[in-house]
Amino acid sequence: MEALLPGESREKKRAALLSVGSALLLVSLKAFLVIRTGSLGVLSEALHSGLDLIAAIITFLSLRVSDQPADERHPYGHGKFENFSAFVETGLLVLTALYVIYEAFDRLFFHVVHIQPSVTAILVLLVALSIDITRAKKLSHVAHKYSSEALEADALHFSTDVWSTIVVISGIGLVWAGQKWSVPWLVYADAIAGLVVAAVILWVGSRLGKRTLDALLDAAPEGLQEQITGAIGQMEGVLHVERVRLRRAGNRYFVDATVSVPRTASLEQVHAWSDAIEQRVGEIVPSDVVVHAEPRAPKGEPFFDSIRAVAQRRGLAIHDLSAQQNNGRLFVELHLEVDPHLSLKDAHRQATELEEEIRGLRPEPTEVNIHIEPLGTAISSPDAGAENLQDLAKNIEEFLNRLPAEYHELVNSHNVLVRQVEHHILASCHCTMRSDLPITEVHDVTAALEDRVKEKFPQIYRVTIHPEPQED
Repeated sequence: MEALLPGESREKKRAALLSVGSALLLVSLKAFLVIRTGSLGVLSEALHSGLDLIAAIITFLSLRVSDQPADERHPYGHGKFENFSAFVETGLLVLTALYVIYEAFDRLFFHVVHIQPSVTAILVLLVALSIDITRAKKLSHVAHKYSSEALEADALHFSTDVWSTIVVISGIGLVWAGQKWSVPWLVYADAIAGLVVAAVILWVGSRLGKRTLDALLDAAPEGLQEQITGAIGQMEGVLHVERVRLRRAGNRYFVDATVSVPRTASLEQVHAWSDAIEQRVGEIVPSDVVVHAEPRAPKGEPFFDSIRAVAQRRGLAIHDLSAQQNNGRLFVELHLEVDPHLSLKDAHRQATELEEEIRGLRPEPTEVNIHIEPLGTAISSPDAGAENLQDLAKNIEEFLNRLPAEYHELVNSHNVLVRQVEHHILASCHCTMRSDLPITEVHDVTAALEDRVKEKFPQIYRVTIHPEPQED
């Protein structure tokens, strides 16, 4: 998991520290008002702000831990500390709300508390209200910018403070109005205001609690799994999305995706497709992505691709693959490269097993003929004391450059190289041909030219011709 950028971590901690300072100021102001007014609404607000102070401290400390990079004991990082701190804050919210409800019912039905509302109390609460609004906006901005659940929980706390402070101001105002205009029943407005504040706290706490509990239990956000699955399914090389799992830790997600890919794809291709999937998922959510690829036969897989897939699964190298229909039977030919140190018995066993599996690929009767040859594993050196072959190379080049009269596809021949390796004379050269020729025709022509060279110069064991277009 990637470590946070220094600027990101610094901005989050600055916002959390500002929250601590604001909460401390609000607790002081509201505690002063509780002493001056005796209002339950103000008391509930003071308790709420006290809780906010504790929550802000928890948030600040959790950010210091959660921003640390992964280590041996925490390979998935420390992001869960944010979720855990938000869950603790939810519990504190509920406890505060329950106390306010208890105190409100006590004042409504058992004990009458004399309240002393004043202009000073309302002014102080208005100041507190402005602090709450400013801090909630700042925290919410940073929380959404960096997907921080701890800061978002803190922002929700201050958002509830905004509404609960408005309710408390209204409650004090109604009590004041009842005393001024001799309306006795308005004395209960303060307790009712406390109940409204408790209701707001419980409502917000339930929302926050569900989200943090979901994060701690690795519940996937609604719709996100389907969004990621749909995006992966449209990626190059993906035949089918088998499964997508995700979990959240702090502001990042861990995504495990299992996808089906063509079984004939190379390891390099699958790796490139996996990198592209990881990048695409990272564009949807901040994430650490692991992609597991399952080889599958695509729908309508060509017969030759099926044969190559069978050989690839067995770790065998094949080439010169061809197939023909002959008297209602399918005849398949190919060259199999095996370890040069194998005995004929072991090499033939590998070829027989491959033949049997190829025959099972088609419903019609199939004959398979496999030419066995050694797999190239060593770099050969020229034979010591070999004769000078430059004259032979010159003669081969002159011979090939006389053949365009017979082969209209051939333009010229050059770069002829002749060497003697392991008592065999090997020749190779480049032949320029018409650019518009299909590769099948080019292959036939090069094979014919190689045969002509071996007929003319029988001492040559093998000829290899590299065809190239006129432009090159």
